[in-house]
Amino acid sequence: MFLKRIQLKHDRIPSFQQYPFSIPSIKNLHELNLTNKVTFFVGENGTGKSTLLEAIAAQCGFNTAGGGRNNYYDTPASQSDLGEYIRLSWMPKISNGFFMRAESFHQFASHVDEVDATGAYGGRSLHEQSHGESFLSLFLNRFNGRALYLLDEPEAALSPQRQLTFMRIIHDLVTEEDCQFILATHSPILLGYPGATILSFDGGVIQEIDYERTDHYQITKYFLQNRERFLRELLEDE
Repeated sequence: MFLKRIQLKHDRIPSFQQYPFSIPSIKNLHELNLTNKVTFFVGENGTGKSTLLEAIAAQCGFNTAGGGRNNYYDTPASQSDLGEYIRLSWMPKISNGFFMRAESFHQFASHVDEVDATGAYGGRSLHEQSHGESFLSLFLNRFNGRALYLLDEPEAALSPQRQLTFMRIIHDLVTEEDCQFILATHSPILLGYPGATILSFDGGVIQEIDYERTDHYQITKYFLQNRERFLRELLEDE
């Protein structure tokens, strides 16, 4: 464990009527304690999980378009508005790490091609690999020990089988190389990582939730067990 606590500087916020401070989960955030090497942020779109993850990345000095402290490039709207209003508490503080956002991964891959002609990510340009292959190449070749990894929807390009492969990569990095992960995800597979802390942003307050109580688990389970009934209720006219 490196990052221990996230605090919102309420006294510095100009207005809670302005985005992103108007997001209920952000507005109600005072102090969030991290007690696990693997923490998941879950919730519906717009509940603030990616916003907070990007703010953490900004405070860590990572490129908020995607990358680490030494990746200098830019994409539109890549700077967190929330970053300067949070405080991070460490024990010990580290500088190694990476912020990965699925939506701007293409730009990061182009940046890698510009600065690393040797193709260090699996020996090939990330653009010469499938989307899923390039994600796994990043995880296998860029991620290493004593680091904090902030991942926004890493499952976006991964098949269910490769999500399981990624889960094993997380396990190896956590247990053998002393890494810490915070992941925003919609994947019921990744959320099943044993012993992880799951923080729900639904309901306007960030709170810990059991795996079996997440919508991701319950909806997926119901669909698989009652597929015909589920689709009939969803698609047939009343």
